[in-house]
Amino acid sequence: MRDDLRRILVERDLLSAERFEECVQEEVHTGEPLDRIFLQKGYLTELDSLRVFAEVLGLALEENLTKMQVPVEFVNQVPVHFARSYNVIAIASDAHGMRVATCSPFQTNALDDLATMLSIEVEPVLAQRVEITNLINHAYKRKADVVDEALDNLEDGDMIDMAAGVDVAEDILDVANKAPIIKLVNMILFQALKMRASDVHLHPYEDRLQVRNRIDGILYDMEAIPKRVQDAVISRIKIMGKMDIAERRLPQDGRATIKLGDGEVDVRISSVPTSNGERIVMRLLDMTARVLRIEELGLDDANLAMLRRFIRYTHGIILVTGPTGSGKTTTLYAVLQQINSAEKNCITIEDPIEYHLDDISQIQVNNKKGLTFATGLRSLMRQDPDVLMVGEIRDEETAKIATQAALTGHLVYSTLHTNDAAGAVARMLNFEVEPYLVASSVLVVIAQRLVRRICQECIESFVPTGSDLIELQDIGLEIADLPDGLLYRGAGCANCFQTGYVDRSAIYEILPITEEVKEQVMAHESASVIKKESIKRGCRTLRMDGARKVKQGLTTVQEILRVTQLDMF
Repeated sequence: MRDDLRRILVERDLLSAERFEECVQEEVHTGEPLDRIFLQKGYLTELDSLRVFAEVLGLALEENLTKMQVPVEFVNQVPVHFARSYNVIAIASDAHGMRVATCSPFQTNALDDLATMLSIEVEPVLAQRVEITNLINHAYKRKADVVDEALDNLEDGDMIDMAAGVDVAEDILDVANKAPIIKLVNMILFQALKMRASDVHLHPYEDRLQVRNRIDGILYDMEAIPKRVQDAVISRIKIMGKMDIAERRLPQDGRATIKLGDGEVDVRISSVPTSNGERIVMRLLDMTARVLRIEELGLDDANLAMLRRFIRYTHGIILVTGPTGSGKTTTLYAVLQQINSAEKNCITIEDPIEYHLDDISQIQVNNKKGLTFATGLRSLMRQDPDVLMVGEIRDEETAKIATQAALTGHLVYSTLHTNDAAGAVARMLNFEVEPYLVASSVLVVIAQRLVRRICQECIESFVPTGSDLIELQDIGLEIADLPDGLLYRGAGCANCFQTGYVDRSAIYEILPITEEVKEQVMAHESASVIKKESIKRGCRTLRMDGARKVKQGLTTVQEILRVTQLDMF
């Protein structure tokens, strides 16, 4: 086999004969298989290595497993930790045996164990590690009704054994040999992640503990947990968050990290006492989530060009406003990624750090130790920054330091909680920042909201009638404004959990601080006057931008009405 391997590698100019002999000698001394040595030394890519070994060993190679269907018997009989440990997953089965993908051609022991476990002949197929990992995660995520299954197996005597030490990052799919309460909590989290939930609420009632998931900004009731295990479930979650399980009369905050496959999820836990017991809310932050590019935020061409112009400035403040959960931080991260380069020193101070960015120093606020936005920002000024991102301007001190930073040659990004873009100017003045400083430092204000997108699996068109026409007028559209006179909606399917919506997009209201706006700020004009005059100059409100997305068939009229207010000016 080695001779064939050497010949193919040398003939195809993948590896020199000298390097091949070097790898063979290392195989003799360490016992590591050749395929692993090739990868460790970086001599071959994984795909090139697999192609060569497939040819030499006479094995099939599957370069893409995306559309493969994992046999149900594999998921039911093989523990997820076994599949992950050995990177094996079945891709097909018949009466004669089961085809199993592996990224290690010499991993015979694991395949033998698998054949014993399944009581069936196993045929190895080669595939890349990342393809196998993705298929494992997808297959075990589809294992349905996991919470119901955990509840069914819960017995009265199972409520105590839950205080075992929590791993640094526990894999919530690895529930083998775990106590029933631990399994139940893990499955609640797993179900939430499977449904793309951003928050999990545990709401105590007189007769039950209700699980509710926030998906795309909307809360949905899930399972009802029996009241008898309420204390055990809450105690388990508090143990995960390293909180005091004996303290039930005061609010507490905690934090945990869990694993789902190769990805990590940061869980922020908050508990408050209520008349029916402690109420828990868990915020789920995917540590491996991809940072969006500014082209993916939902900006139209005009707004995108305007944003690109402002983020190239060398000093000033760029403010993003909106309520909690409106995607402000996502927008700031997209902008930071766009301007980040080796020539710029970018530093952020956040609460919490939601995404991890390469080459950018990110600082976590710690109020208990005195590291607030204001104190952190003051210290960062001595770090020779070019770009500063402040998670939120919450108080007068932070507002004044951010303004001074902008006036002394720094570009500052931050967020505010206001209803619209013009309101951000009034908010800065409320922080007792002098009007001339606001006018001089603020470059642009971006207000935004998140609207749910229509599910593309069940999207359908319809002719608006009756109440649809009234709602259409509420967002400033007539039926003549619609392409072909049609609106779109989601009928509801398994992909969108019968809601008709999947994922979200942002709508924007962008207010550049032009000379006219600066004069209005200096004259202490109200936010409504600033907004009215800006619209005359071509600015679009949130509702106007939402109407554009309705015309494009991206969202529904009802979504725009839900997240925006009537334009009054």
